[in-house]
Amino acid sequence: MSAFEGRTALVTGATAGIGRAVAVQLADRGAEVVVHGRDPERGAQVVQEIAERGGRARFVAADLTDAADVARLAAAAGEVDILVNNAGVYAFIGTPETSAADFDRHFAINTRAPFLLVGALAPAMAERGHGVIVNVTSTAATAVAPVGTAYGASKAAMELLTRSWATEFGAAGVRVNGVSPGPVRTDGTRQIMGEHVDLLGRTNIRGRVGEPDEIADVVLFLADDRSSYINGTVILANGGERSALPA
Repeated sequence: MSAFEGRTALVTGATAGIGRAVAVQLADRGAEVVVHGRDPERGAQVVQEIAERGGRARFVAADLTDAADVARLAAAAGEVDILVNNAGVYAFIGTPETSAADFDRHFAINTRAPFLLVGALAPAMAERGHGVIVNVTSTAATAVAPVGTAYGASKAAMELLTRSWATEFGAAGVRVNGVSPGPVRTDGTRQIMGEHVDLLGRTNIRGRVGEPDEIADVVLFLADDRSSYINGTVILANGGERSALPA
């Protein structure tokens, strides 16, 4: 249970949903966690929960739409051994309804912020000869849909970056992988679906939505030395895709 003892992890978007589950599990297994989010009150709640479970954590607020604030987050995090790029924003609207500001916000948070964090933190990992980066993408990166195109494009870019960074930093001991969740029961999905969240589960073979801890389990496996031979891979965690029946 102390697989990450002596390591520092930065988890973005760690005040709710998948990010919170990842932060708590990393701390449970010995990591000192830098909890990122926008809301200091929610950040304090996560830090308190981790402390009550015997772990160590601190909160750093940052606006990921602001490149300078992303740089400040990287500096405040310090020497990071594990970077989990989890924070994301999504709006399931059509292309005509997506303004330039909406498009830019998706890419600023979902793509540019991870890009800047990797640029700031991965070189030091490479100098030390070890480090892990896990990017939380989405099945929207590969599954076409009539809505949410800006979100899907931003996550598709993250999957390409995942493979590119694995090539760029892998020889220096830094592993980069991704997790692509299907529908997961989070505050974000509740805001979109309301009481109909469980309907999303009908789209997969398991017939249910995922839980944040189930995605966090995959993230932790990729961060752990047990996955030391995995690099440049995006793991699907979507309950299994349904095949179309022949007409």
